[in-house]
This record gives sequence, structure tokens and C-alpha cells, in this order.
Amino acid sequence: MSRQLMPRVRSRTGRRGAAEAISEAQRLIAGIERRVPAFELLGEDGLATIEAVADTILEEIGIEFRDDSEVLDLWRKAGADLSGELVRFPRGLLRSILKSAPAVFTQHSRNSERSLKIGGRHVVFAPAYGSPFVRDLEGGRRYGTLADFQNFVKLAYALPWLHHSGGTVCEPVDVPVNKRHLDMVAAHLRFSDKPFMGSVTSEERAGDSIEMCRVVFGRDFVDENCVVLGNINANSPLVYDATMTGALKTYARAGQGTVIVPFILGGAMGPVTTPGAIAQSLAETMAGCALTQLVRPGAPTIFGNFLSSTALRSGSPTFGTPEPALGSLVVGQLARRLNLPLRCSGAFTAAKLADSQAMTESTMSMLASVQCGANFILHSAGWLEGGLVMSYEKLILDADFCAALHTWMGGLAIDENQLALNAFREVGPGKHFFGAAHTIANYRTAYWESEVADNNSFEQWRDAGELDATQRAHARWKKILAEYEQPALEAGVDEALSEFVARRKAECSDQWY
Repeated sequence: MSRQLMPRVRSRTGRRGAAEAISEAQRLIAGIERRVPAFELLGEDGLATIEAVADTILEEIGIEFRDDSEVLDLWRKAGADLSGELVRFPRGLLRSILKSAPAVFTQHSRNSERSLKIGGRHVVFAPAYGSPFVRDLEGGRRYGTLADFQNFVKLAYALPWLHHSGGTVCEPVDVPVNKRHLDMVAAHLRFSDKPFMGSVTSEERAGDSIEMCRVVFGRDFVDENCVVLGNINANSPLVYDATMTGALKTYARAGQGTVIVPFILGGAMGPVTTPGAIAQSLAETMAGCALTQLVRPGAPTIFGNFLSSTALRSGSPTFGTPEPALGSLVVGQLARRLNLPLRCSGAFTAAKLADSQAMTESTMSMLASVQCGANFILHSAGWLEGGLVMSYEKLILDADFCAALHTWMGGLAIDENQLALNAFREVGPGKHFFGAAHTIANYRTAYWESEVADNNSFEQWRDAGELDATQRAHARWKKILAEYEQPALEAGVDEALSEFVARRKAECSDQWY
């Protein structure tokens, strides 16, 4: 049995309204059920053409699986053609293997009220992942620490618009490389009760992540349910290395979830043309997702997408540009044709600060994710500088946009109250609706209200200190951390978790690379 907290107040609306008296962390939102359609950019001919190109890449060029003889043996037995570490796939092989993958699955949290459905019409927002640096208005840009990591876990827990705790929300570089995964997973389990992602930097560390879940959830529960995800990256173009396949096998073998993601920067790790990059993404992702099914048929896996572009004059990566956004729309269509959950984009930006460039690029990228039908949106909040930086202020600004998207994805209800005929009858021509009974009855929930934007008069804004959005976001994350309350964890479980971490750290010497 899983160990659960007391149920919290549930709210599935993006509006503040009647929930104003409820604390941030008590506004429990276990994902969103999309009520707006995904965007269909290409017709059947276009989709079939891209699929045919991907099949040709798989059949003629192939994908290398390096330094993992077990994976090569799995492919050989499945019917693939091998030449050393190069694997070529007969047409239709991968799609046949992928039929065992679930279209929808549940990632369980230690608080069952926060468990998430991934797939179908369900949408999950998770914070950014993998940054070695952090930034805030006071400390500037610096290497991330374990204290920063714990702060971001607490913030993601307290922000209801982020449904997931994420994974490596920043690298705690003050902890040895071979031991930091223990502190990171412990922080997710201790300082939050939302679902989270484990370590993938080695097969052993993936195993530790799963064992720590067994300490908290109970071995039997973990053996029968998905409680943790591993984010597996292809080494684009067309390579999987043993680090990633080792972690993939560990998660899949234990029945835990994998997110299979190419990393394609147009002009660097993929072609400069978007359709070509889409075909590459399809080929690489299908191969990774299918491998999970060879390890354990029925293991949950998510079809990942990471398309971005390059500034070809300088060679620098760019993010939040329109071409990858269009690519995401097509990848969404392709993932649905495979009947797999989709991970896509996030609040991408190349900006160095949480400024206008950052929010313009992030909005472009996030809207593409939402419109393409993504189910799991990693990097929803906090991303700066092409992913090198996790920003405290950007996390708050992005989470505010996520809050708006909750309302947007809820669509429009057409009913007697929404059509407001009684209000028209009461007010009549030439008068205002401020005092109408319909307005009084609906004013708390009529419109989404930003928790960061300033809508006051100029004089009110001036007298409050003329703060810009970044300054307001700075004050907000400080306040959230000051008011943070740790979700309860049974004393015996907490002690067992600490003992596991201490024992594993004592078993090996520190490694800093």
C-alpha cells in the first residue's frame, strides 16, 4: 500500500475567486483535462510522407546503440538487422513493438490526491530540468547548490499550477557527482508530495532512485505501479549510448515510466529544415520507446520531442523560435497516430534574464506545446539561457502563465448562466453591468487573475515602488518560501529514507566528475 497524506482541498479551476482564502499548496490541481482541440497542421499526405522518411532513415541509415550488448541482443531477437552496434529496422517493426505501450498511465504520488494521469486529454506541467546554474535578482548567476535544489522543489510543491515536482531542477554542484542523485531524490520525496523524476546518469543511480521510492511507497506498491519517471535522451543524431540505455532498462524493467527524448538543434544535431528534423525525431523516439517494450511489454513510456534551432551565423542554439514550434504541432499529430503519451517543449528561451525576450520566446514555445496536444510538458517554468540557468524569478513568471493556460485549456461552457440573458434583461441598453445580479453572482470566478501582473492605476503602481514584473516575481518566491510548510512524511519512513542515503553514500568515495 502507498503511504498517503490527508486529502487536500481540490480545485480544478485556474481562477482565484472562492479559493482566495486557501493557501498556495492547498490549491490541489492534479493535472488538467484538455477541453480545447489539438491543432492539426498537416493532412494525411503530409504525415504519411514524414513517416515514410522516418522509416527510410530507420531501414537504410539505422541507429547506433553503443556499448550495450544486451540491447543489441534484444534488437536481434526482435527481428532488426545488426552490423556491429548499428541497428537497422525493417519497416513496420517498431510500430508493431509499440502496440504494447499504454496510451494512458498513472504516475502515483505519495499523496494519492496528487497522482497524475499521463496521456489522452490529460496535461501535466513540470518545472525546468538539468541546469548547472541558477539565477535570482540578489545573487545573480551562480552554480546551483543543494540548497537551491531544495528551494525549487519547495516552490514547485507550493505552486498549484505545476502539477509535477520535475527531476534535476538544477544541478547541486556542491555535492559529489556520484552522490548528488541521492540528495535530489530524497528532496523530491521529503519536501514535496507531487510526482517526480529520478536519476538517469547511470544504471546504478536509476536503481537507487527506484529503491528510494520503495522505501517511501512500499516495495509491493512500486512493483505494481508507476511512481517515478526517467528522462532518457537520444544522443542525436541517431545514437543511444550505454548510460541512457542502462537507465532506460532499469526503469522499464521495474515497470516505471520513461520519457524518450531526442535533442535536435537544427543545423547541429539535425538538418536545418524542419520536416527533416521531424522525421529524425520520429525515428529516434520510436526506437527508444520500442526498446522499453522489448525490456518489459506494457511498461509506461512517453514519446518525447525536443526540436530547436541554431543561429547559423554564430552557431549558438536558439529557443522559442517559430520553426520548432511548427514542428511540435506535427510531432503531436505523429504521437497521436502511434497512440502514445507525448512530452513536448516547455518555456524555452535563449534570454539571459527574465525579460521581454524570455517571455516572448517562452510563450511561443509553451503555446506550441499546449496546441500540439502534449500530455507531459517538462521545462514549463524556470528555464533561462538555453537551459543552462534555472531562474527563481522566471519560475514564478512562467508558473503564472501556466495558471492562465489552465483557464485557456478549460475551453468555454455554453449554458444559461454563461449566455447571461438575464443580465441583458436586467441592465438593458445604455447602462453598465457592474451592479447586475449576474455580475455579483459570477464576479469571483468570471476572469482569471494573474498573481504577478500589476493592473493598478499608475499612481498606485508608483506609490508601491514602481516594481517591474521581475521584481514582483522576486518578492513572490521569497514569500512562498517563507510560508512553505513541508508535507507530512511518516517519521519511520523519513528515518528509513535518511538511512538509505547515508548507507549508499558511505559505500563509495566522492567523485567530482
